[in-house]
Amino acid sequence: MKNKTRISTILRGRGLFSGLLCAVSSLLAVSQSYAAGILTPVNSADQAVEIQDHHVDVRITDGFARTLIQQTFSNPNPHEVEAIYAFPVPESASLSEITIHSGETVLEGEVIARAEAERIYQEEKAQGNDVGLGSKESYQRYEFRVFPIRPGVETQIEVVYYQPLKIDLGVGRYVYPIEEGGTDEESESFWTRNERVARSFSAEVSVRSSYPLDDLRVKGFPGTPVQEDANHYTWRFDSPGGTLNQDLVVYYRLAQDLPGRVDLLSYKPSDAEPGYFMLTLTPGVDLQPITQGTDYLFILDLSGSMNGKMATLTSGVEKALGKLRPEDRVHVVTFSDKARKLTRDWVTLSSDNAAGLIQQVSGLTAGGSTNLYDGLRLGLKQIDDDRPTSVVLITDAVTNQGSLDPADFHALLKQHDVRLFGFLMGNSANWPLMRAICDASDGFYSSVSNADDIVGKVLVAKEKIAYESLLDVDVKIDGVRTSELTKDFSGKVFRGQQLVTFGRYTQGGEAELRLQARKTTGDLDYQTRIQFLEQSVEYPELERLWAMSRIEQIELLQSIGKVSGQESKESIRDLGVAYQLVTDETSMIVMAEEGFQRHGIERNNQERIERERVAQSQRQTSVSSTRVDSKQPMFKMPAPRIGGGGGGGGAMGLEVIGIIVFLGAGALLRRR
Repeated sequence: MKNKTRISTILRGRGLFSGLLCAVSSLLAVSQSYAAGILTPVNSADQAVEIQDHHVDVRITDGFARTLIQQTFSNPNPHEVEAIYAFPVPESASLSEITIHSGETVLEGEVIARAEAERIYQEEKAQGNDVGLGSKESYQRYEFRVFPIRPGVETQIEVVYYQPLKIDLGVGRYVYPIEEGGTDEESESFWTRNERVARSFSAEVSVRSSYPLDDLRVKGFPGTPVQEDANHYTWRFDSPGGTLNQDLVVYYRLAQDLPGRVDLLSYKPSDAEPGYFMLTLTPGVDLQPITQGTDYLFILDLSGSMNGKMATLTSGVEKALGKLRPEDRVHVVTFSDKARKLTRDWVTLSSDNAAGLIQQVSGLTAGGSTNLYDGLRLGLKQIDDDRPTSVVLITDAVTNQGSLDPADFHALLKQHDVRLFGFLMGNSANWPLMRAICDASDGFYSSVSNADDIVGKVLVAKEKIAYESLLDVDVKIDGVRTSELTKDFSGKVFRGQQLVTFGRYTQGGEAELRLQARKTTGDLDYQTRIQFLEQSVEYPELERLWAMSRIEQIELLQSIGKVSGQESKESIRDLGVAYQLVTDETSMIVMAEEGFQRHGIERNNQERIERERVAQSQRQTSVSSTRVDSKQPMFKMPAPRIGGGGGGGGAMGLEVIGIIVFLGAGALLRRR
């Protein structure tokens, strides 16, 4: 109990910074990536289990998405086998439901401590019983084990997870990750993948918003989105056969001229039970363009894991250099096993200098290990305190040499007055490490899919860097007792960025909400009054989303040395079991009813799933308004939007930022 109390105390004083940028990157596939699919040991004598059908159903509502995956397997061998299916871990996803259909048998999942789940799985498997297991294998992938897959009998596994989503500059983005980044060399040397779908690969996406929608687009797949009404779009895709090697990337855009606003989702089933909420601020604030010249420090990852990405890296840097202004300067540092300077010092961008630098970059090749810490350390030494500096870090952050401890990266960034914009290419990129770096630098990062739309990412990123930001941002709630808050923003907030807070509350009532910040021109103070409902049953998924955001905070604190590993493991395990989430410390055991009775496991997830499905069914017909500041608007200006609105708009400049995103890069910008 003492450990839990200490972690709660630390968490109350911090906010998790994960700020996701919303539009995305390269249309080029990475040649060495590995797709999701059935895993088979490299030296196995059995034929690979076959994927007959793969279907994904995505339901996006204000603030979050529910993803249902249905996989149908068949066994070509004359005997029973075990199937292992894997796919990349979506960031901030709360994996919460697994159901297996094997012939007439239906198996359902309950989350328990990981070691216990693995023990029960092996015991049930040894006895020949139908059983499944869902586990998280580090930050890189989920694995699902199913036994037995019988000859001549099809087996279907259904997986459900939730994840928060945000609108950025009027655009929402959802990614169903299928590709893997080719960075887990140990796993790839042991497993081969069967990613072919024999019969059908299909998908359905539904986007409902309490605000009018302008458009919906799905990159890389055929099918025309259908506008069902002003607030609802759908898209469907069905193809015979196919390969699970391309991410499904969905963009949806809100209507123009929407106001800066406050939205509140809540769940409080009764007066006696605690409530859960998701509070989203979309500031309408006048942020002015930045016009002065900038230094650009490129830190380029040349390690072996970047080998398949070098063509993209070099062509992108060449484009970036061609877009910079004459008053800008450039310095380039590269790293693999150690860091090196490609340029001796800062280079002014005359036409001759630019041509010579482009030639140097085009000749770069990849190979060797990854010493990311040394690359950052050498790069940060080059910063000239007399000039604003953007540091462009191009990497998948899969470091394997030099310092590997996230606490060391956190401490390094704390020594420098910099801010990090992280853009990580590939579903196996090390986002927990980037999260720790961002926490130290008041920056934010975005996972970048190879299937993303480069145009959207260019436009969004330009508007982030080209405008001033809000500084020393603080959000306060008074009048209603709230607790265990988790925030996904730091003290610095950029143009178009939403501010999201998860939390719990004890009783409903009216509360005062304040946003305090400053700009270079002075202090800002925005306030309104909002209502927390005494009873609300529309969004039961908020319990899981809150618990997942809390778990991510604990993981961050553990990674930077603020709490011990044992403390964090116990807290993560307890939250995972209480809210039925698959984490590093918990797994989902999947059995028939008699199996749970045999092992004395309560059916907590069964009850939770039923509540969620009832609420989801009721929301299928319409989505009620989530805005809570209509009577007393918190902001007078409209919300910022790509190309204009919300104070600023117009000319964009800083073309280089689009190239940064194209590469899945991170940018460090000296605090202004």
